[in-house]
Amino acid sequence: MRICISSGHSTKCQGAVGIMNEVEEATAVVDEVALYLADAGYAVEKFHDTVSISQNECLNRIVDWHNAQGKRDYDVSVHFNASESHQGHGVEVFYGSPKQLAAELSAAISNVSGLTNRGAKPDPGLFFLGHTAAPAVLIEVCFLDHAGDVELYRTYFPLICEAIADVLSGDAEVSPMPPETTALFHEIGLCSHFGGPDDTTGVSDSEGLAFIYAVQDAPHLFLPEGTPGTVGCGLARRLNPHVHYVACRWDYEQTPKPSLLQSVALVRAAKTGIALTAFPADWGPNEKTGRIADLSPGLMADLGITTDDEVEVIYPWRGD
Repeated sequence: MRICISSGHSTKCQGAVGIMNEVEEATAVVDEVALYLADAGYAVEKFHDTVSISQNECLNRIVDWHNAQGKRDYDVSVHFNASESHQGHGVEVFYGSPKQLAAELSAAISNVSGLTNRGAKPDPGLFFLGHTAAPAVLIEVCFLDHAGDVELYRTYFPLICEAIADVLSGDAEVSPMPPETTALFHEIGLCSHFGGPDDTTGVSDSEGLAFIYAVQDAPHLFLPEGTPGTVGCGLARRLNPHVHYVACRWDYEQTPKPSLLQSVALVRAAKTGIALTAFPADWGPNEKTGRIADLSPGLMADLGITTDDEVEVIYPWRGD
């Protein structure tokens, strides 16, 4: 097994800059992944462009370096994402040919960090994927302009890098679902959505949350202070509808309130088969609704479902 891995962009031709700097973080990930691979006895070569001053020069320099390395199993490029709205979140992996590798990388990073798994995405039009000779993937680790993503990335940085190394080396065991024996909460049933400034019928202006008492308890779940529609409102209206969160009728004896902020749930849509992680944010819905979960509008959209579609919720996702 021989792997060639490089960081995207150049120190003189910067990539995205948000809460973090893409070049700096991609460099850190590449260095750490290379250490894990080398310590495990695998052959690994790494590259950082410190010369190029234009995007075109940088792309060609990185690809030329990869193609000069001779026989190898994979070419890997590490990047970080950003979005104009600063609401994008999660990990995704682009691929030219090895779809399974891309899917496993995205799932593994999500598994160990709680980052939303945006999955494997084909894009041979990306210069790196279209011009490297070996099977290639381009990892977008997370959105560096999204506070929740940044917090998860910084918290789980070693585990993220180890997960990447394990998948690349073939040592990972990636499962889309945790063993049911580890679940403290497991329900299947109908769902709806709640929270955010547009939820003017589901929650009142002053409505709070069952186990989150202040924004600083879980800052990654909330919109910035002063966002229209949230001023003077309770925490339920201040939730960021683009973040993946979930409310269920948790049994506090099995999942005490403080513990619900320490892990994530897995929410799987029966209709689409898509499974994504979500942060527990509240208790509900009322049993009279006939539903087992209330989801954020963004989570419902990403799952491809609407009100009264069926979901499966498992908590905690990693079984810790």
